[in-house]
Amino acid sequence: MTSVTVSRIRPPESGRPRPLGRDFSRLWTAAAFSNLADGLGRTAVPLIATTLTRDPLLISLLGAAAFLPWLVFGVPAGVIVDRLDRRRVMALANSVRGAAAVGLAVLTVTGSLDIVWLLVGTLVFGFGETLFDNATNAIIPSVVERDQLDRANGRIQAAQITIDSFVAQPVAGVLFAVSLALPLWLGAAGYLVPIALALLLPLDAARSRASDVIGADQGDVVAGAVPEPLPAAPDVAVPAGEALRYLWHHRFLRALVVFTSVVGCAFAFAQAPTLLYFLDVHGVPEFAIGFVTAGVGVGALAGSLLAARMVARWGRGNVMWGANLAAAACMVAVGFAPGIVVAVIAYAGMAFAVSVWNVPWGALRQQIIPPALFGRTLGIIRTLTWGLFPVATILGGLVASIDLRLPFIAAGAVCLTATAVCTRLIRSASAQSSPAASE
Repeated sequence: MTSVTVSRIRPPESGRPRPLGRDFSRLWTAAAFSNLADGLGRTAVPLIATTLTRDPLLISLLGAAAFLPWLVFGVPAGVIVDRLDRRRVMALANSVRGAAAVGLAVLTVTGSLDIVWLLVGTLVFGFGETLFDNATNAIIPSVVERDQLDRANGRIQAAQITIDSFVAQPVAGVLFAVSLALPLWLGAAGYLVPIALALLLPLDAARSRASDVIGADQGDVVAGAVPEPLPAAPDVAVPAGEALRYLWHHRFLRALVVFTSVVGCAFAFAQAPTLLYFLDVHGVPEFAIGFVTAGVGVGALAGSLLAARMVARWGRGNVMWGANLAAAACMVAVGFAPGIVVAVIAYAGMAFAVSVWNVPWGALRQQIIPPALFGRTLGIIRTLTWGLFPVATILGGLVASIDLRLPFIAAGAVCLTATAVCTRLIRSASAQSSPAASE
Protein backbone atom coordinates (compact mmCIF):
# COMPACT_ATOMS: atom_id res chain seq x y z
CA MET A 1 0.00 0.00 0.00
CA THR A 2 1.40 3.36 -0.98
CA SER A 3 1.91 6.04 1.62
CA VAL A 4 -0.70 8.60 2.52
CA THR A 5 0.09 12.18 3.51
CA VAL A 6 -1.71 13.34 6.63
CA SER A 7 -1.23 16.37 8.82
CA ARG A 8 0.94 16.71 11.90
CA ILE A 9 1.00 13.15 13.28
CA ARG A 10 3.28 12.78 16.29
CA PRO A 11 4.08 9.68 18.32
CA PRO A 12 2.32 9.52 21.68
CA GLU A 13 4.27 10.83 24.62
CA SER A 14 4.27 9.52 28.16
CA GLY A 15 2.82 11.53 31.00
CA ARG A 16 0.20 14.26 30.70
CA PRO A 17 -1.49 14.91 27.35
CA ARG A 18 0.08 17.66 25.24
CA PRO A 19 -1.65 21.05 25.47
CA LEU A 20 -4.03 21.77 22.63
CA GLY A 21 -2.32 25.11 22.01
CA ARG A 22 -3.04 28.83 21.81
CA ASP A 23 -4.78 28.67 18.43
CA PHE A 24 -7.22 26.06 19.70
CA SER A 25 -7.84 28.24 22.75
CA ARG A 26 -8.90 31.09 20.49
CA LEU A 27 -11.19 28.80 18.52
CA TRP A 28 -12.61 27.38 21.76
CA THR A 29 -13.28 30.86 23.16
CA ALA A 30 -14.96 31.97 19.93
CA ALA A 31 -17.19 28.90 20.03
CA ALA A 32 -17.97 29.48 23.72
CA PHE A 33 -19.11 33.09 23.24
CA SER A 34 -21.06 32.12 20.15
CA ASN A 35 -22.84 29.42 22.13
CA LEU A 36 -23.61 31.94 24.86
CA ALA A 37 -25.39 34.11 22.31
CA ASP A 38 -27.06 31.06 20.75
CA GLY A 39 -28.25 29.81 24.12
CA LEU A 40 -29.83 33.14 25.05
CA GLY A 41 -31.70 33.27 21.76
CA ARG A 42 -32.57 29.57 21.73
CA THR A 43 -34.24 29.92 25.12
CA ALA A 44 -35.85 33.30 24.54
CA VAL A 45 -37.50 32.58 21.18
CA PRO A 46 -39.68 29.60 22.23
CA LEU A 47 -40.49 31.28 25.56
CA ILE A 48 -41.67 34.36 23.68
CA ALA A 49 -43.66 32.05 21.41
CA THR A 50 -45.51 30.57 24.40
CA THR A 51 -46.81 34.07 25.16
CA LEU A 52 -48.35 34.09 21.68
CA THR A 53 -49.67 30.51 21.44
CA ARG A 54 -49.84 27.18 23.33
CA ASP A 55 -50.40 25.12 20.17
CA PRO A 56 -47.80 22.26 20.12
CA LEU A 57 -47.77 22.28 16.32
CA LEU A 58 -46.93 25.98 16.08
CA ILE A 59 -44.24 25.62 18.75
CA SER A 60 -42.78 22.66 16.84
CA LEU A 61 -42.61 24.80 13.71
CA LEU A 62 -40.01 26.95 15.47
CA GLY A 63 -37.95 23.84 16.13
CA ALA A 64 -38.34 22.79 12.51
CA ALA A 65 -37.27 26.24 11.31
CA ALA A 66 -34.02 25.91 13.26
CA PHE A 67 -33.02 22.86 11.20
CA LEU A 68 -34.52 23.83 7.83
CA PRO A 69 -31.40 25.79 6.76
CA TRP A 70 -29.36 22.56 6.93
CA LEU A 71 -31.70 21.08 4.31
CA VAL A 72 -31.53 23.98 1.85
CA PHE A 73 -28.15 25.51 2.68
CA GLY A 74 -26.00 22.74 4.18
CA VAL A 75 -24.14 21.92 0.96
CA PRO A 76 -23.71 25.55 -0.21
CA ALA A 77 -22.39 26.36 3.27
CA GLY A 78 -19.83 23.58 2.88
CA VAL A 79 -18.73 24.95 -0.49
CA ILE A 80 -18.33 28.42 1.04
CA VAL A 81 -16.30 27.05 3.94
CA ASP A 82 -13.96 25.12 1.61
CA ARG A 83 -13.45 27.93 -0.90
CA LEU A 84 -13.36 31.06 1.26
CA ASP A 85 -11.40 32.14 4.30
CA ARG A 86 -12.98 30.14 7.11
CA ARG A 87 -12.14 32.82 9.66
CA ARG A 88 -14.09 35.44 7.74
CA VAL A 89 -16.96 33.01 7.23
CA MET A 90 -17.24 32.61 11.00
CA ALA A 91 -17.18 36.38 11.49
CA LEU A 92 -19.82 36.98 8.80
CA ALA A 93 -22.11 34.28 10.17
CA ASN A 94 -22.13 35.81 13.62
CA SER A 95 -22.60 39.32 12.25
CA VAL A 96 -25.78 38.16 10.51
CA ARG A 97 -27.04 36.37 13.61
CA GLY A 98 -26.34 39.41 15.76
CA ALA A 99 -28.33 41.61 13.39
CA ALA A 100 -31.25 39.15 13.52
CA ALA A 101 -31.24 39.21 17.33
CA VAL A 102 -31.35 43.02 17.31
CA GLY A 103 -34.23 42.94 14.84
CA LEU A 104 -36.30 40.56 16.98
CA ALA A 105 -35.56 42.64 20.08
CA VAL A 106 -36.79 45.81 18.37
CA LEU A 107 -39.98 44.08 17.21
CA THR A 108 -40.57 42.78 20.74
CA VAL A 109 -40.12 46.20 22.34
CA THR A 110 -42.42 47.89 19.81
CA GLY A 111 -45.12 45.23 20.19
CA SER A 112 -44.89 44.22 16.52
CA LEU A 113 -43.62 40.68 17.08
CA ASP A 114 -45.67 37.66 16.01
CA ILE A 115 -45.05 33.99 15.23
CA VAL A 116 -44.12 34.78 11.62
CA TRP A 117 -41.28 37.10 12.67
CA LEU A 118 -40.08 34.51 15.19
CA LEU A 119 -39.97 31.95 12.39
CA VAL A 120 -38.04 34.35 10.16
CA GLY A 121 -35.56 35.13 12.92
CA THR A 122 -35.09 31.43 13.68
CA LEU A 123 -34.36 30.76 10.01
CA VAL A 124 -31.71 33.50 9.95
CA PHE A 125 -30.10 32.06 13.10
CA GLY A 126 -30.10 28.67 11.39
CA PHE A 127 -28.44 29.91 8.21
CA GLY A 128 -25.73 31.55 10.30
CA GLU A 129 -25.28 28.31 12.24
CA THR A 130 -24.66 26.28 9.07
CA LEU A 131 -21.72 28.55 8.26
CA PHE A 132 -20.27 29.02 11.75
CA ASP A 133 -20.50 25.39 12.88
CA ASN A 134 -19.25 24.03 9.55
CA ALA A 135 -16.25 26.39 9.63
CA THR A 136 -15.49 25.58 13.28
CA ASN A 137 -15.46 21.83 12.60
CA ALA A 138 -13.29 22.32 9.52
CA ILE A 139 -10.75 24.42 11.44
CA ILE A 140 -10.22 22.00 14.35
CA PRO A 141 -7.86 19.64 12.42
CA SER A 142 -5.80 22.70 11.40
CA VAL A 143 -5.07 23.81 14.97
CA VAL A 144 -4.53 20.47 16.80
CA GLU A 145 -2.70 17.22 16.13
CA ARG A 146 -4.49 14.22 14.66
CA ASP A 147 -4.30 12.22 17.90
CA GLN A 148 -5.84 15.18 19.81
CA LEU A 149 -9.08 15.27 17.82
CA ASP A 150 -11.24 13.38 20.32
CA ARG A 151 -10.03 15.64 23.15
CA ALA A 152 -10.46 18.81 21.07
CA ASN A 153 -13.98 17.89 19.99
CA GLY A 154 -14.84 17.03 23.59
CA ARG A 155 -13.60 20.43 24.77
CA ILE A 156 -15.61 22.25 22.09
CA GLN A 157 -18.76 20.32 22.94
CA ALA A 158 -18.19 20.73 26.68
CA ALA A 159 -17.95 24.49 26.22
CA GLN A 160 -21.15 24.49 24.20
CA ILE A 161 -23.03 22.53 26.83
CA THR A 162 -21.61 24.40 29.81
CA ILE A 163 -22.36 27.84 28.39
CA ASP A 164 -25.70 26.87 26.89
CA SER A 165 -27.11 24.81 29.75
CA PHE A 166 -25.56 26.35 32.87
CA VAL A 167 -25.23 29.98 31.88
CA ALA A 168 -27.30 31.00 28.87
CA GLN A 169 -30.54 29.13 29.48
CA PRO A 170 -30.94 29.83 33.22
CA VAL A 171 -29.97 33.47 32.69
CA ALA A 172 -32.29 33.77 29.69
CA GLY A 173 -35.20 32.43 31.75
CA VAL A 174 -34.63 35.03 34.47
CA LEU A 175 -34.08 37.83 31.94
CA PHE A 176 -37.27 36.77 30.15
CA ALA A 177 -39.18 37.24 33.41
CA VAL A 178 -37.78 40.80 33.61
CA SER A 179 -38.30 41.74 29.95
CA LEU A 180 -39.17 39.71 26.87
CA ALA A 181 -36.53 41.44 24.76
CA LEU A 182 -33.65 41.46 27.27
CA PRO A 183 -32.23 37.99 26.35
CA LEU A 184 -32.22 39.03 22.69
CA TRP A 185 -30.31 42.26 23.38
CA LEU A 186 -27.64 40.43 25.35
CA GLY A 187 -27.51 37.65 22.76
CA ALA A 188 -26.78 40.19 20.04
CA ALA A 189 -23.93 41.61 22.11
CA GLY A 190 -22.57 38.10 22.71
CA TYR A 191 -21.86 37.61 19.02
CA LEU A 192 -19.27 40.43 18.98
CA VAL A 193 -16.47 38.56 20.78
CA PRO A 194 -16.36 35.51 18.46
CA ILE A 195 -16.30 37.84 15.45
CA ALA A 196 -13.03 39.36 16.70
CA LEU A 197 -11.51 36.05 17.80
CA ALA A 198 -12.28 34.35 14.49
CA LEU A 199 -10.31 37.02 12.63
CA LEU A 200 -7.35 36.46 15.00
CA LEU A 201 -7.02 32.77 14.12
CA PRO A 202 -3.82 31.83 12.21
CA LEU A 203 -3.58 31.69 8.43
CA ASP A 204 -3.55 27.86 8.58
CA ALA A 205 -7.17 28.05 9.73
CA ALA A 206 -8.26 29.93 6.60
CA ARG A 207 -8.31 26.89 4.33
CA SER A 208 -7.17 23.29 4.22
CA ARG A 209 -3.48 22.92 3.49
CA ALA A 210 -1.89 21.09 0.58
CA SER A 211 -0.05 18.83 3.04
CA ASP A 212 -3.37 17.73 4.48
CA VAL A 213 -4.84 16.46 1.22
CA ILE A 214 -5.13 12.71 1.03
CA GLY A 215 -4.38 11.30 -2.36
CA ALA A 216 -5.66 8.62 -4.65
CA ASP A 217 -4.88 5.76 -2.28
CA GLN A 218 -7.42 6.94 0.29
CA GLY A 219 -9.56 4.04 -0.85
CA ASP A 220 -6.96 1.69 0.64
CA VAL A 221 -7.02 3.54 3.95
CA VAL A 222 -10.74 3.38 4.68
CA ALA A 223 -12.55 0.16 3.90
CA GLY A 224 -14.63 0.27 0.78
CA ALA A 225 -13.74 3.81 -0.32
CA VAL A 226 -12.66 4.29 -3.93
CA PRO A 227 -12.74 8.06 -4.52
CA GLU A 228 -11.06 9.85 -7.35
CA PRO A 229 -7.69 11.56 -6.72
CA LEU A 230 -8.09 14.91 -5.02
CA PRO A 231 -6.43 18.19 -5.91
CA ALA A 232 -2.91 18.69 -4.63
CA ALA A 233 -3.45 22.24 -3.44
CA PRO A 234 -6.17 23.94 -1.41
CA ASP A 235 -6.58 26.76 -3.88
CA VAL A 236 -7.94 24.43 -6.57
CA ALA A 237 -11.72 24.64 -6.58
CA VAL A 238 -13.27 21.20 -6.07
CA PRO A 239 -16.93 20.95 -7.10
CA ALA A 240 -19.48 19.90 -4.49
CA GLY A 241 -20.22 16.87 -6.65
CA GLU A 242 -16.74 15.55 -5.84
CA ALA A 243 -17.61 15.51 -2.13
CA LEU A 244 -20.91 13.78 -2.86
CA ARG A 245 -19.14 11.19 -4.98
CA TYR A 246 -16.57 10.64 -2.23
CA LEU A 247 -19.32 10.08 0.36
CA TRP A 248 -21.28 7.78 -1.97
CA HIS A 249 -18.28 5.52 -2.65
CA HIS A 250 -17.24 5.38 1.01
CA ARG A 251 -19.39 2.44 2.12
CA PHE A 252 -18.83 2.76 5.86
CA LEU A 253 -19.33 6.54 6.02
CA ARG A 254 -22.37 6.36 3.77
CA ALA A 255 -24.02 3.68 5.90
CA LEU A 256 -23.29 5.49 9.15
CA VAL A 257 -24.79 8.69 7.74
CA VAL A 258 -28.00 6.80 6.95
CA PHE A 259 -28.08 5.40 10.49
CA THR A 260 -27.42 8.85 11.97
CA SER A 261 -30.25 10.29 9.86
CA VAL A 262 -32.74 7.76 11.21
CA VAL A 263 -31.69 8.15 14.85
CA GLY A 264 -31.38 11.93 14.56
CA CYS A 265 -34.89 12.18 13.18
CA ALA A 266 -36.11 10.11 16.13
CA PHE A 267 -34.52 12.59 18.53
CA ALA A 268 -35.98 15.56 16.64
CA PHE A 269 -39.39 13.85 16.73
CA ALA A 270 -39.12 13.31 20.47
CA GLN A 271 -37.82 16.75 21.36
CA ALA A 272 -40.45 18.71 19.43
CA PRO A 273 -42.73 19.09 22.49
CA THR A 274 -39.93 19.39 25.09
CA LEU A 275 -40.77 22.90 26.25
CA LEU A 276 -44.50 22.21 26.56
CA TYR A 277 -43.73 18.82 28.14
CA PHE A 278 -41.99 20.48 31.08
CA LEU A 279 -44.38 23.45 31.24
CA ASP A 280 -47.70 21.60 30.97
CA VAL A 281 -47.06 17.99 32.03
CA HIS A 282 -44.82 18.75 35.01
CA GLY A 283 -45.96 22.30 35.77
CA VAL A 284 -42.58 24.07 35.53
CA PRO A 285 -42.94 27.91 35.55
CA GLU A 286 -41.64 29.74 32.50
CA PHE A 287 -38.96 31.63 34.44
CA ALA A 288 -37.60 28.34 35.86
CA ILE A 289 -37.34 26.40 32.60
CA GLY A 290 -33.68 27.39 32.25
CA PHE A 291 -32.89 25.76 35.59
CA VAL A 292 -34.56 22.54 34.45
CA THR A 293 -32.46 22.50 31.30
CA ALA A 294 -29.40 23.16 33.47
CA GLY A 295 -30.14 19.89 35.23
CA VAL A 296 -30.31 18.19 31.85
CA GLY A 297 -27.04 19.90 30.96
CA VAL A 298 -25.25 18.10 33.78
CA GLY A 299 -25.61 14.88 31.83
CA ALA A 300 -24.59 16.46 28.54
CA LEU A 301 -21.50 18.05 30.07
CA ALA A 302 -20.44 14.82 31.74
CA GLY A 303 -20.76 12.99 28.44
CA SER A 304 -18.59 15.53 26.65
CA LEU A 305 -15.86 15.39 29.28
CA LEU A 306 -15.82 11.60 29.61
CA ALA A 307 -16.27 10.59 25.97
CA ALA A 308 -12.57 10.74 25.01
CA ARG A 309 -11.59 8.63 28.03
CA MET A 310 -14.31 6.12 27.26
CA VAL A 311 -13.11 5.84 23.67
CA ALA A 312 -9.53 5.30 24.86
CA ARG A 313 -10.64 2.53 27.20
CA TRP A 314 -13.33 0.65 25.29
CA GLY A 315 -12.84 1.68 21.67
CA ARG A 316 -14.72 4.14 19.49
CA GLY A 317 -17.18 1.65 18.02
CA ASN A 318 -18.21 0.10 21.34
CA VAL A 319 -18.71 3.50 22.92
CA MET A 320 -20.82 4.77 20.03
CA TRP A 321 -22.97 1.63 20.09
CA GLY A 322 -23.51 1.75 23.85
CA ALA A 323 -24.35 5.45 23.71
CA ASN A 324 -27.22 4.82 21.32
CA LEU A 325 -28.66 2.03 23.46
CA ALA A 326 -28.49 4.25 26.54
CA ALA A 327 -30.08 7.17 24.71
CA ALA A 328 -32.99 5.01 23.55
CA ALA A 329 -33.65 3.69 27.05
CA CYS A 330 -33.54 7.16 28.59
CA MET A 331 -35.86 8.56 25.92
CA VAL A 332 -38.51 5.97 26.81
CA ALA A 333 -37.98 6.76 30.50
CA VAL A 334 -38.71 10.44 29.85
CA GLY A 335 -42.02 9.47 28.31
CA PHE A 336 -43.05 7.41 31.33
CA ALA A 337 -41.57 9.72 34.00
CA PRO A 338 -44.09 10.13 36.86
CA GLY A 339 -42.66 13.46 38.09
CA ILE A 340 -40.29 16.29 37.34
CA VAL A 341 -37.29 14.77 39.17
CA VAL A 342 -37.42 11.49 37.25
CA ALA A 343 -38.07 13.36 34.00
CA VAL A 344 -34.99 15.56 34.45
CA ILE A 345 -32.78 12.60 35.44
CA ALA A 346 -33.93 10.57 32.44
CA TYR A 347 -33.51 13.54 30.10
CA ALA A 348 -30.04 14.16 31.54
CA GLY A 349 -29.17 10.52 30.86
CA MET A 350 -30.28 10.93 27.27
CA ALA A 351 -28.19 14.09 26.96
CA PHE A 352 -25.18 12.24 28.42
CA ALA A 353 -25.52 9.49 25.82
CA VAL A 354 -25.94 11.93 22.92
CA SER A 355 -22.81 13.82 23.99
CA VAL A 356 -20.84 10.60 24.25
CA TRP A 357 -21.88 9.77 20.67
CA ASN A 358 -21.17 13.24 19.27
CA VAL A 359 -17.52 13.42 20.35
CA PRO A 360 -16.22 10.24 18.62
CA TRP A 361 -18.54 10.77 15.65
CA GLY A 362 -17.07 14.23 15.09
CA ALA A 363 -13.48 12.98 15.45
CA LEU A 364 -14.20 10.05 13.14
CA ARG A 365 -15.35 12.37 10.37
CA GLN A 366 -12.29 14.57 10.81
CA GLN A 367 -9.97 11.57 10.55
CA ILE A 368 -11.65 9.96 7.55
CA ILE A 369 -12.68 12.88 5.31
CA PRO A 370 -9.87 14.57 3.32
CA PRO A 371 -9.45 18.17 4.57
CA ALA A 372 -9.83 19.61 1.06
CA LEU A 373 -13.34 18.12 0.96
CA PHE A 374 -14.25 18.44 4.61
CA GLY A 375 -16.53 21.48 4.46
CA ARG A 376 -18.54 20.19 1.51
CA THR A 377 -18.73 16.63 2.80
CA LEU A 378 -19.84 17.79 6.25
CA GLY A 379 -22.41 20.04 4.59
CA ILE A 380 -23.78 17.07 2.65
CA ILE A 381 -23.81 14.89 5.76
CA ARG A 382 -25.71 17.48 7.75
CA THR A 383 -28.08 18.11 4.87
CA LEU A 384 -28.90 14.39 4.83
CA THR A 385 -29.24 14.24 8.62
CA TRP A 386 -30.20 17.61 10.08
CA GLY A 387 -32.01 18.54 6.87
CA LEU A 388 -34.64 15.90 7.66
CA PHE A 389 -35.17 17.15 11.21
CA PRO A 390 -37.80 19.78 10.27
CA VAL A 391 -40.14 17.08 8.97
CA ALA A 392 -39.52 14.90 12.03
CA THR A 393 -40.05 17.87 14.36
CA ILE A 394 -43.39 18.79 12.77
CA LEU A 395 -44.53 15.16 12.96
CA GLY A 396 -43.48 15.13 16.61
CA GLY A 397 -45.58 18.24 17.18
CA LEU A 398 -48.60 16.57 15.59
CA VAL A 399 -48.24 13.47 17.77
CA ALA A 400 -47.69 15.70 20.82
CA SER A 401 -51.09 17.26 20.13
CA ILE A 402 -52.50 13.87 21.15
CA ASP A 403 -50.20 13.30 24.15
CA LEU A 404 -47.06 15.23 25.09
CA ARG A 405 -45.42 12.02 26.36
CA LEU A 406 -46.01 9.92 23.26
CA PRO A 407 -43.20 11.29 21.02
CA PHE A 408 -40.53 10.26 23.56
CA ILE A 409 -41.81 6.69 23.79
CA ALA A 410 -42.15 6.22 20.03
CA ALA A 411 -38.75 7.77 19.28
CA GLY A 412 -37.04 5.60 21.90
CA ALA A 413 -38.42 2.47 20.25
CA VAL A 414 -37.18 3.60 16.83
CA CYS A 415 -33.69 4.41 18.18
CA LEU A 416 -33.44 1.04 19.94
CA THR A 417 -34.49 -0.86 16.83
CA ALA A 418 -32.11 1.03 14.53
CA THR A 419 -29.18 0.49 16.91
CA ALA A 420 -29.87 -3.23 17.17
CA VAL A 421 -30.05 -3.61 13.39
CA CYS A 422 -26.82 -1.63 12.85
CA THR A 423 -24.78 -3.12 15.69
CA ARG A 424 -22.05 -4.51 13.43
CA LEU A 425 -21.75 -1.26 11.47
CA ILE A 426 -21.43 0.95 14.55
CA ARG A 427 -18.95 -1.27 16.36
CA SER A 428 -16.72 -1.36 13.27
CA ALA A 429 -16.02 2.38 13.75
CA SER A 430 -12.90 1.51 15.77
CA ALA A 431 -11.31 -0.27 12.79
CA GLN A 432 -12.07 2.65 10.49
CA SER A 433 -10.06 5.08 12.59
CA SER A 434 -7.36 2.82 14.02
CA PRO A 435 -3.68 3.81 13.63
CA ALA A 436 -3.15 0.82 11.35
CA ALA A 437 -5.82 2.12 9.02
CA SER A 438 -4.05 5.45 8.70
CA GLU A 439 -0.65 4.20 7.66
